[in-house]
Amino acid sequence: MPSELPQNTMLKEFREFILKGNMLDLAVGVIIGASFGKVVTAFTDILLAAIGKVGGQPDFSGFKPEGFPIGVFLNSIISLLIVGFALFIVVKIYNTAKKRFEAPVAPAGPAELPADVKLLTEIRDLLKNKA
Repeated sequence: MPSELPQNTMLKEFREFILKGNMLDLAVGVIIGASFGKVVTAFTDILLAAIGKVGGQPDFSGFKPEGFPIGVFLNSIISLLIVGFALFIVVKIYNTAKKRFEAPVAPAGPAELPADVKLLTEIRDLLKNKA
């Protein structure tokens, strides 16, 4: 029987860990992030094709002056800029919506004193009145 106690405790702790809100938020974030990555990749392909229509070459990976694979680096930089801009837009929209839907914070009034401080204040006032 004593060996069952640690297992029950471990199962309970594991269940609490799994059911925490942070774990669910993380799972949702990973799934949405993967989907968002696919959308941005597709959008990057569209933009590179548009650049190719204008400049004549949609993919820079074949660009290798003197044998250096600079084209792959250029593709990565373009992709990074597009992903960064897309994330900036998403975060900007999220922050705007969050501000709009948050309840306004009421200004904090004077904090109530703890009971021991109130008692000491009363004792001080009584002593002043006796003197």
